[in-house]
Amino acid sequence: MPRISKPIEGSRSPSHALGAAVRELRYRHVISQEDLGFRAGLHRNYIGAIERGEINPTFRTLLRLVDGLGVPLPEVIERYEAHVASSATASEVA
Repeated sequence: MPRISKPIEGSRSPSHALGAAVRELRYRHVISQEDLGFRAGLHRNYIGAIERGEINPTFRTLLRLVDGLGVPLPEVIERYEAHVASSATASEVA
């Protein structure tokens, strides 16, 4: 059974929000970073860096990720926007 990390809460930047969206979708579909990397043609360490918000992937890489996740691009954008909104709400409360 692949080891799956939990989704990131309270994303701090656009890169973090995108990474949280990718991680959330990967977690929902029970796909390890290694499996997603294989499906998308990317190294698992690169997947991890995206999920941590350390890398801002190109559009081409984003398309490879959605293909590997088996989800449409709008679903990733929707999850990204949700993480941006939750981050803005969290910063307003603080």
